[in-house]
This record gives sequence, structure tokens and C-alpha cells, in this order.
Amino acid sequence: MLGKVNTIVFDKTGTLTYGKLKIAEILNYSEMNDKELLQLVGSIESKGTHPIGKAFTDYIEQNKMQILQVQEVENIAGYGIVGKVENKKIILGNSKILEKYNIENKHFEDEKKLAENGNSIVYAVKDKEIIAIIGVNDIVRENTKEVISILNKNKIQTIMLTGDNKETAESIAKEIGITKVISNVIPSEKAKTIKDLKTENRYVMMCGDGINDSPALASSDIGVSVNSGTDIAMDSSDVILTKNDLGSILKLIKISKKTIRNIKQNLFWAFFYNILMIPIAIGLLKPIGIWINPMIASLAMVFSSITVILNALRLRKIKFIEIINV
Repeated sequence: MLGKVNTIVFDKTGTLTYGKLKIAEILNYSEMNDKELLQLVGSIESKGTHPIGKAFTDYIEQNKMQILQVQEVENIAGYGIVGKVENKKIILGNSKILEKYNIENKHFEDEKKLAENGNSIVYAVKDKEIIAIIGVNDIVRENTKEVISILNKNKIQTIMLTGDNKETAESIAKEIGITKVISNVIPSEKAKTIKDLKTENRYVMMCGDGINDSPALASSDIGVSVNSGTDIAMDSSDVILTKNDLGSILKLIKISKKTIRNIKQNLFWAFFYNILMIPIAIGLLKPIGIWINPMIASLAMVFSSITVILNALRLRKIKFIEIINV
């Protein structure tokens, strides 16, 4: 199946990027100072599962701040997280969570500016009012641009599928060379996108790392998880990249193509050999003076099997240093 893959769908955070996010910009509309705001946000995010939350918990640890008591925590996949601090409901997440809770967004232009700088966006809402927009930055994985370039040259379509907003996703995609971006999607929509692609007679590989990616990984023809991903993502995958190197995708495809080619060679020679030798071995051509001793025929059969085995063993000599032509 790997050799037939013509479309590879990548999650963004933690897959194309390292998932080691840092707080880059804060637009604070509240009466709190930035440290108080981040303590509040970080306390709630410490109860979450999304990689973005790590940026806030890291900030709290680095600044030796106390985590506030949080109650009634609810992780909402694809949207964000909700919790209560001092009996005040705090909502954190992307712009979709504002729609979910019918919160008016008066700061859309501010969000757009942050997103154009490649930031993932976190809205902070208290008492139905947006109190901050926080931009969180990530680092693109090493050699990602090169891997995408090679896939594109080999006519394998690359797609970014992410819950991030359009501007952020397109900024990262442009940097690494991905031409198609599907943004603002929730986990169930990710799985649906994969199924839709498969109905277009595509062989789809999905590469992800998080809980949100699990349905899509399971729906794809080949699910690939990076080793730093969640357990559920790895359980939903067919392949795990143990070195967290996207270049391994090229190796996967190369192994598959060479293996299929090897199988076809072995089948050809096995059929050719048997079609040629069986009539001689059973004596059909003896009337015209062509025949073979049964003992020699048995040895020849063994030699046929050895030939197939030796040809298969050539796969051990695949060199992964030169992976340009997958």
C-alpha cells in the first residue's frame, strides 16, 4: 500500500513542527497584568491534553508560579478547554470555541495580525468577555522543507490538515512548501477529510501525533505517528517513526516500492522457470530427445528457490543516504 501512496496529509503541531511551543505575543484586554493572566491561563491549560498547553505550563514552571485551583475542567477536542477558577468560568481555545459559546469577537483583526506572524492563537474568555489573545509559536522540524520538496517532485500531493486558523496554517505551509491547506477543522472533520480524499481514488497516508489525529490516522490507508505522539495516536497508526524524523517517510515509500518490484521479479522468474522446466521434467519433450534426470530436476528446483531468496535479500542493501529518488 505504501508504494501506491499519492497523497500525504500532515497534522501541523507536533508533526510538521516539534510541538515545543512558546508564548510569543500577548494582547491583554483585562485588568490583570500579563503574569497574572498567564498564571490563570496556565493553571487551566495544565489540566489539558493539547500540545499548546505545554507552552503555558512551561511558563509557570520557569517563573516559579503557583498553579491555581481549577474545577469543572472540560477538554473540548478541536476547540479548547474550559474550567472554573474562583467560581469564574474561563474559556480557552481557538476562534471556533467563541462560536460554540456564542461569544462576540471584537478582536478579529488582532487575531489576524498574530496569525500572519505564524502564531497559533489562544483566546482567553472570562464572563463571556474576551480578556486576551495569546500567540504561541512553534519551530518547524529539521529537514521538513526538504522532505516536502522531494515528495512534491515525486508527484505525491502534500496537504496540511490542522485545527489552527487559516492565516497561521498558510504561513507555515508557505514556509515549508505545502500548497494545499485545510484549516479550522475539528477531529471528526479530519477523519471525514481523509475519507473524502479516499473517495477520489487516492491512496492516503496520514501523519499525526495527537489524540485529535487518532480518527484520521485510523481512517487513512496508512497511518503514521511520530514517536513523540500520544499513546492513542500510536495505537491508531500502522507505522511509528521512532526517530521523529519525517525523512523516514521517504524511506518507507522507498522500501515499499523496492519490495514490490522485488516480488514482481521473483514471481516472473518463478513462473518463467517452471513453465520452461516442468514440461521437460515430466518427460513431455522426451520424444524429441529433450529430457532431464529426476535427480537433476530436484536440484534445479532447489536452485530456483535459492535464486528467489538471494534476490529478496538484495533489499538489505538499500541505501538510505541517497533518498532523492523514492
